[in-house]
Amino acid sequence: MPDPRLTEQSNPRSRRIDALEPLEIVDLINAEDRMVAEAVGEEREAIARALELVEAAFRAGGRLFYVGAGTSGRLGVLDAAEMPPTYGTDPSMVQGIIAGGHAALVRAQEGAEDRPDAGVTAVDEAGVRSSDFVLGIATSGSTPFVHGALARARELGARTGFLLCTYPSRDLLARHDVVIAPLVGPEVITGSTRMKAGTATKLVLNTITTGAMIRLGKVYGNLMVDLQVTCEKLRDRGERILVETLGVERPAAAELLERAGGHVKTALVMGRLGVDADEARARLAEAGGLVTRVMGTPE
Repeated sequence: MPDPRLTEQSNPRSRRIDALEPLEIVDLINAEDRMVAEAVGEEREAIARALELVEAAFRAGGRLFYVGAGTSGRLGVLDAAEMPPTYGTDPSMVQGIIAGGHAALVRAQEGAEDRPDAGVTAVDEAGVRSSDFVLGIATSGSTPFVHGALARARELGARTGFLLCTYPSRDLLARHDVVIAPLVGPEVITGSTRMKAGTATKLVLNTITTGAMIRLGKVYGNLMVDLQVTCEKLRDRGERILVETLGVERPAAAELLERAGGHVKTALVMGRLGVDADEARARLAEAGGLVTRVMGTPE
């Protein structure tokens, strides 16, 4: 009897992949990868629901937690780690919990994912509370660590979601506030969920956090304006944003950024309204952090 989980089934299109030439292998994998975006698109309503839950958690002073094992856990940790440098968030705002702890980021921790009690412990150690949203990631849908973690999160009053790449059970749908299930089909290499399932996972996580940051005012137009300059690359990006948005020369942009303490959004308001940094911050706070409410819609 074939495994009911799509992620564990054999892909008939790749059964002779070991006999192919390099270019044929690349073409076959690419053909399979093209299915991923469409599968994610089929889950657009569920992804939007997750985005709403994340935004609500943030506005209530809560946080977003990802919980996963193996590739799923690593992708959650990666998405969380990218939030502070990209959007200037506090590192606690989006967090990744991975079975086996941080050591599992670079080396597989055998058996770590098989213990639901370890998931419970991890949630308790992370300090999950009722204002948080916890998204479990298990592309096969069956990882005990993730199920244990989510059960504990719900006991604590948190809202929960589940991301998988196989058919969700009725019980799973009933248990969580949102279930996202992009059906990418069997992997090119049977069970290798770091491939299509991993790509789908990254697309979904990117969409959820990017959408939430947009809703919170971290973006003006399509520019990442809630950016804190911490390195030369980000300084260059920040100055270019000011040049493009305010129509100033590069030296003026650099001077504005310096007076704003390296915070691009503050510098934008200072430059547009002709106010100092403290007044710019006050205007932004009054507008709920939304630059559009302070400066109007970008041209």
